[in-house]
Parts: sequence; C-alpha cells; structure tokens
Amino acid sequence: MNESALESVTASEIVGNGAIRRVSVLIPVYNSEQTIGHLVNEVVKTIRPQFEELEIVLVDDGSLDRSHEVICEAVTRHSGIVKYVRLARNFGEHSAVMCGLHHTTGDCVAIIDDDFQNPPDQILRLVNKLQEGYDVVYSIYAQKHHNWPRNVGSEFNDWIATRMLSKPPGLYLSSFKVLNRFLVDCVIRYEGPFPYLDGLILRSTASIGQQVCEHAERVMGRSNYTLRRLVRLWLNMFTGFSITPLRIASLLGFLMSGTGFFLAAFFLVSWSVGGIFQPHFPPGWASLIVCLTIFAGLQLSVLGMIGEYLGRVFQTMNRSPQFVVRQTVGFGNESATK
Repeated sequence: MNESALESVTASEIVGNGAIRRVSVLIPVYNSEQTIGHLVNEVVKTIRPQFEELEIVLVDDGSLDRSHEVICEAVTRHSGIVKYVRLARNFGEHSAVMCGLHHTTGDCVAIIDDDFQNPPDQILRLVNKLQEGYDVVYSIYAQKHHNWPRNVGSEFNDWIATRMLSKPPGLYLSSFKVLNRFLVDCVIRYEGPFPYLDGLILRSTASIGQQVCEHAERVMGRSNYTLRRLVRLWLNMFTGFSITPLRIASLLGFLMSGTGFFLAAFFLVSWSVGGIFQPHFPPGWASLIVCLTIFAGLQLSVLGMIGEYLGRVFQTMNRSPQFVVRQTVGFGNESATK
C-alpha cells in the first residue's frame, strides 16, 4: 500500500481489521482553563465514533488557574470516558506524562498538548501510521506555529539529542506522538526522579515512524514553555540519559592540559633565546593570569558537571518521586507516588 493510500485509511477500517480497538488519549494539563474543556469535547467528538472504546486521561500538573474545576466539569460531562489525575504540585511535563502513562489502559496511547495547536483529528493519522508496525509514531509539521523562542529551543533540543542520545538525524522529537502498549509498558518501568520521555523511547526501541500532521495557530492562552523549563529539560537529557557531558569534560581537561604544556614549552624557548616579546607587565604576570583563569574555569565547570550527576544519583537513591498523586477521578480514588 502506498503512502497516499495509507493516509486515506480510516480508523473504522483499522477497527474492522482487529488491530486497535481501545485508544487512550493522554493530555498533561498546566494552566489551561481556556482550552482544556473545548479540547476534551473535540477529542470525544472526533475519536470516540472511530473506535470501540476511548479513554481520555487528564493529568493536572499543579495548575494555578481554574483548570481543576474545568477538568472536573469535563469528567462529569463525559462520564466513563474522561479520567482525571491531579498531582500535588508541579512536577514538569515529562513527569506528568509518565504519571498519565501509568494510568492508561488502551492498545495505544496518543500524547497531545493542552494548547489545541494539534487538532484532535490528527490523532487518527498517527494511529493509522502506527499500524505499519512501529512502536511509536512522532508527528512532523510542514509548517510550525510555535513562537520563536520555542522554535529555537526545539532546534537546540534536536541538535543535542542527535549527538547525545544517538537520535536518528531526521527524527523530530515532537510532544505529539502515539505509542503502542508494548512501548508504554517498557517506558513506565523507569522509576528515576528525572524522566525524559524521548530518551526512554530512544533507548527502548528502534521501530520509530513519523507522520506529517497539521499544526494550528494558538488562539487562546500563552505558551507554558519558559527558559527555565527548557533548561530543566536539557539537564534531564544531559545528565539523566547520557554520559557524553562527562566525556566532553574529560576531553576538555586533556586539551587544556596539553595547552598548558605547550605554553610552558613556548615560554621556556622564548626565555632561552632572550625573549620574543617585550611585555609592559612584570615578567610572568600574563602567563600566570592566563593559566589561572583557564584552569580555574575548567575545574569549576568539571566539578559542576560531576556535582550535577552526583546530586541526581543522591536524589535517586533517596527515592525522590517522579510524581505525587493528590486525587484520582474516574478509575478509583486511591493516591500513589512514583
């Protein structure tokens, strides 16, 4: 079947072939009172008729607005479909997604942002592509409508992931994706306090697909991606799923040591021939300051990197939770920590 024919296959035809009958849609929520209610309505309207069963799992990641009230209204409005997990505080998007994955039961799980920039009907495209035998399908966009700071951050994140996580160069790590049950079960085995979902995916499977999807303009609210959140994401990638930073620090140490030996040899030769330069500073002042500056900065950077790793190991050994559930609605009211 060619690609154009594949894209025309409907979800009802997939159900008829006995592949995916139960779909879970996971939505991490943070300060989205303006969009989440409408998004849930559209997901139910678009996806529910195409499959035998649909569940929508909403994870409120410590929202500060009225998201909790809006979600509770959605649970009442779509009883039996919408399930709600409320976290005790803000743990970050990837921890919220990990929490949601623990609570999904579908044959596949579609992860979609709460900002409505991914139209819900695009989930069907990703599910169709998943039927080709992939464990995960990422969305790609012919045209993105994110603001420029997020686009720059995404490009940097992609560049780093390619070099540190052995990501295939042409793969775009979109937050809008679909995972099959096999991969979900692999991912949720991770119990560390600093989850990075794409890192867990890349180290679990090589069966990765991509599907072109639409990307809409943001019509309400504003992006929750701040510089602080992007830095936290990059640190999770660097120190949680790669030892490349330590290797870079070691390489820099060797390079700077070699530079020091070269400078020592240069100054010795210069002194032996009577001095090549006529400095305006006391003898030895320039070389001392340069060496102190370079090596002090190098030592601080390496110690900081090692300290970051040790701090994360310490928190992992202390069993710092990925998330703490305050309340669940729709599938039992028990709370859990991970």
